Amino acid sequence: MWYFYILECKDKSLYSGISNDLVRRVIKHNSGKGSKYTKFRRPVKLVYWEEFPDKISAAKREREVKDWKRTEKQRLIRSRFPSHEGITRESSG
Repeated sequence: MWYFYILECKDKSLYSGISNDLVRRVIKHNSGKGSKYTKFRRPVKLVYWEEFPDKISAAKREREVKDWKRTEKQRLIRSRFPSHEGITRESSG
């Protein structure tokens, strides 16, 4: 199983990516080793995700959503998670 996900950073910017282990990936982002973009925008919250059967499908969805305006991404997040609380996972190590 692969996932397309959106993170909300500390500065309220949105970051999207793909992973086959969503929890591990969020922990990695919050440890500062997830991506150059999120390294200085921690902590991040997982605010949206979708499941896909393979990496190619998840990557296609990521490319599609990355082209969207911020307001469209926010609408997508609210459509699935109306409270938009997000999930925060700090590094456990």
